[in-house]
Amino acid sequence: MKRFVTSVLNPAWYHGFGAKRPFFEGWYYKLIDATTQHKYAIIPGVFLSEDPHAFIQVLNGTTKEAFYHRFPLTQFWAADDRFEVHIGACRFTQQALSLLINQPEQKIEADMHFGGGQPWPVTLTSPGIMGWYAWVPTMECYHGVLSFDHAIYGTMRVNGDLLDFHGGRGYIEKDWGQSFPSAWIWLQSNHFEHSPRTSLTASIAMIPWQFTRFRGFIVGLWHRGRLYRFATYTGAKTETLAVAGEQIHWVLTGKRAGAVHRLEIIASRGEAGILAGPSTVDMGKRVAESLTATATVRLSRLNGGKDEPIFVGNGRFAGLEVHNIEAELLTAK
Repeated sequence: MKRFVTSVLNPAWYHGFGAKRPFFEGWYYKLIDATTQHKYAIIPGVFLSEDPHAFIQVLNGTTKEAFYHRFPLTQFWAADDRFEVHIGACRFTQQALSLLINQPEQKIEADMHFGGGQPWPVTLTSPGIMGWYAWVPTMECYHGVLSFDHAIYGTMRVNGDLLDFHGGRGYIEKDWGQSFPSAWIWLQSNHFEHSPRTSLTASIAMIPWQFTRFRGFIVGLWHRGRLYRFATYTGAKTETLAVAGEQIHWVLTGKRAGAVHRLEIIASRGEAGILAGPSTVDMGKRVAESLTATATVRLSRLNGGKDEPIFVGNGRFAGLEVHNIEAELLTAK
């Protein structure tokens, strides 16, 4: 019981100690250099089911190349009192990552440090982005946001080419549980013009619940030191969700402290690379992810019939996944 409580209140930590199989856990580092020419997602993780192993996925958002580097489970190590994970000679924390991958298909060396990160706030009643759902021990998949936005210091050498990430911006999140959902949309950007440190993370998925399922969503906009959250557990509502060709249109409303806010997102997909995602039996889900999507965002306060803008911005270099869109995902209430 003590381990469960501690892990819920520390979403960044490894949750797999004593976990019943099937189980997976993965951390997601988004790295964009100061010139925005180099865009990478680095995803270390572990998969415990019929084929247990550790892995590090590397997505080059510019070339759309994706690599899945597999490691024996014996080369995975995680601290039990903080977020620190080792896979082979690679190390991952909330403040840094180091890579030493020497495979025939890809060779990477990296030493990066992060500064000024802001995680999703954790409280006893709402421990992170999952809200009170974090206390439910039977969810299919859990989610955490470790840093909305932070500065990057360091370099990465990829197949002999030296990439300077000093002055770039990064983002960190994670997932763990039994399996990814059957259908979802995920969007993230912390590159809003004229609004540094503003960051959007948004996801909606079909969530299994006892003998049925429901459409659950979590959206957070971090802007000027304040988190505007729209989630199923806050009572927020989806007014519109539509996917037409390469464009996603999503409108939400939510109430907080007596004020009603409205958030409109219009996202356009970019070209995607293919990542691997977990099911209960393998890492066989093919997940198309772009790091060159865009997201036009408008946050407003509804006051006496008036729509008062709080923030309007265009997010560049957005991460975007639109996976297995089901009619129920778009129409469920």
